[in-house]
Amino acid sequence: MKVILLENIRKIGSIGEIIDVKRGFARNFLISKKKALFASKANIKQVDIIKQELNKKDQDKKKKAKSIQEKIKNKVIEISKLSTENKELYGSVKPTEISQALEEKEKIIINPSLIQPVKEIKSLGEFNVIINLHSEVQEKIIVKVIPQEENK
Repeated sequence: MKVILLENIRKIGSIGEIIDVKRGFARNFLISKKKALFASKANIKQVDIIKQELNKKDQDKKKKAKSIQEKIKNKVIEISKLSTENKELYGSVKPTEISQALEEKEKIIINPSLIQPVKEIKSLGEFNVIINLHSEVQEKIIVKVIPQEENK
């Protein structure tokens, strides 16, 4: 299915580009999230007209992403979780928890869908986490999982 991209999307394409993708991906993700339009003749003309505006919006998003990147650069976020004696967690640390910790400790709001742990966090220790702020802006932080003190 041919679609016209309304955003720069990593590994897929840039604004105004007409690409061929699977029907389900186009319908369920790109079009539903307003990241693309079906490539009809009318839509192609419309995108040519608004392409500069879309580029300007993308540059604004990129500036915001860069400012957030500066704030979180080389940050270590501590999260306390209940653990067993052999340092394994009951459950795992999810992107939602990392997002909440960033909001509480650094006053930075980041959507959990942008947070990608390099590997699943299921034990105590330090873990690398990649945050995709923009299609061209990524930052790596360290999540330090510490044992939660049990109330006796």
